Amino acid sequence: MNLQLRYKPFVLPLLLLAIWQIAAMTYAQTSRMPVPADVVATGWQLLSSGELPLAMLQSLQRVLLGFACAASLALVLGTAMAAFEPIGRNLDPIVESFRPIAPIALLPLAILWFGTGTPAAAFIVGYAAFFPMLVNTIHGVRSIDQGLIRAARTLGVGKATILRTIVLPGALPNLFVGARLALGMAWTSIIAAELAVGAKAGGGSSGGIGQMMFVFYAYSVDLSGIIVCMIGVGVVALVIDRGIRAIEYWMIPWKR
Repeated sequence: MNLQLRYKPFVLPLLLLAIWQIAAMTYAQTSRMPVPADVVATGWQLLSSGELPLAMLQSLQRVLLGFACAASLALVLGTAMAAFEPIGRNLDPIVESFRPIAPIALLPLAILWFGTGTPAAAFIVGYAAFFPMLVNTIHGVRSIDQGLIRAARTLGVGKATILRTIVLPGALPNLFVGARLALGMAWTSIIAAELAVGAKAGGGSSGGIGQMMFVFYAYSVDLSGIIVCMIGVGVVALVIDRGIRAIEYWMIPWKR
């Protein structure tokens, strides 16, 4: 039984690989679908040459920069909107007006304001990550038991202490949910951002994983390379998500 449970997570991926291999071999003459063996070979080549790690590092730096700026602003603004009703009432219409706007729609403004390169890409990423973090911060602060806050005030506890010992610990579960959603949105937007603003002259992996995918498509129609890049993004995003879950498990013992 334990052996079956241990290998059960690998059944579906292996089944999908088998279907992919059969489909690629069956329709090899009428489609451009690469076989898994070609993808593995291309992946090994990109890894051994250092091109894929360099591109992933470029993209990861932009994602983390944009996320850090967005999370910092969202924490401050979200706490203020939740704790002070006039601030929330006045800013909520503005937030809800901008929240439906897709990050990709801001690309022209990003290029005009920041040029091409990391600042513009980080701006797009930050915009994508800001709203999930903001909404979950507001919800987390508002969900705190007001009886605890009133009791603390009755005992003469200061506002800063209440914020540190009651508000932030109580909002942590929502903050971690917001962080995971925000990073997901950040990775979703970084590819599009790098396609438009993340390139250096001549393209290549120096522009991040998005530019690497564009080069594979535009100059060689290398679908194996594109798939390797997609898998790389998924793996890095999964590792980050698992890291956030581990930190959440450590910081919120009452959820175990």
